[in-house]
Amino acid sequence: MPNATAPTSNLRIRSLEPLVPPARLCALLPLDEPAARTIVEGRRAVEAVLAGEDDRLLAVVGPCSIHDPDAARDYAARLHALADRVADRLLVIMRVYFEKPRTTVGWKGLINDPHLDDSFDVASGLRLARSLLIEIARLGLPTATEFLEPITPQYIADTIVLGAIGARTTESPTHRQMASGLSMPVGFKNSTDGSLQAAIDAMLAARTPHSFLGIDNDGGTCVVSTVGNPWGVLMLRGGRSGSNYSSAVMEEARSKMEKAGLPPRIVVDCSHANSGKDPTRQSVVWRDVLAQRAAGDRSIVGMMLESNLHPGSQAVQADRSKLAYGVSVTDACIGWEETEQLLLEAHAGRRE
Repeated sequence: MPNATAPTSNLRIRSLEPLVPPARLCALLPLDEPAARTIVEGRRAVEAVLAGEDDRLLAVVGPCSIHDPDAARDYAARLHALADRVADRLLVIMRVYFEKPRTTVGWKGLINDPHLDDSFDVASGLRLARSLLIEIARLGLPTATEFLEPITPQYIADTIVLGAIGARTTESPTHRQMASGLSMPVGFKNSTDGSLQAAIDAMLAARTPHSFLGIDNDGGTCVVSTVGNPWGVLMLRGGRSGSNYSSAVMEEARSKMEKAGLPPRIVVDCSHANSGKDPTRQSVVWRDVLAQRAAGDRSIVGMMLESNLHPGSQAVQADRSKLAYGVSVTDACIGWEETEQLLLEAHAGRRE
């Protein structure tokens, strides 16, 4: 006969560790005036591009994931200088991704495991992430990130210009509700099977007000009520069926969005399934989509590159001394020289 006094909860929980409340971390690492100006002006600029008021092309460029803040600072300094050179035709945003969704298991990103050793020092990860984002904003360079954990935005969302909901979470009601309250434009990736409809449904859901469970700035459980986010954009990244950046897919995407009452605006991710996870093919996608845009497809508002200081990838190691500097520990990236070449090509070729 079962023991009536036996515990029934937290049977598979190893530990519960309190985190500093978001308000406390934001007070310890506040946005100063230069950083805040970058974020406010960056969000307005992205909204102007999405609204068709600014004909520049969004270029979301950066590492698959951030694992080394020093290398990220180095990359940001280079990208900032390049962004200034092309600013009349391209709106450059640095991809600063800290949370990595995994198909099965693997390193979950700088916030979750900043020491790359399965110690899961989330408190340090949040501090590192917020500090780095503020430093990059102080340079004058806007940033983009994927929001994976629904609590994370309370700690870093005030530093982000463009948010993203990933392919594995675009069907999640939790993430759609979260996006409805985010303060910046949000891209929704097509699902891993390549479905456009999942992302379009997500954009519709995120435009709508929601009420859901979350945390407030003091870390307390609360009901979050949102007003809806009108600044959604479809991000095409391919799927299990293959790439989805062809003109035929663009036409299908425009038709589906217009039928749903959504403005047709599309960002093409040149990596992931669109490149067959082969970084050397990102340039093929980049140039193809640029040609479509030059031919008159104004629904294409931006592109994304996975780029690092040096090309390729390497395995995660807790001993940082064994890691090559500026090389991705997740998806393989193109190197800085090719990144610069592709952005300058896009800038020179945009005469339409």
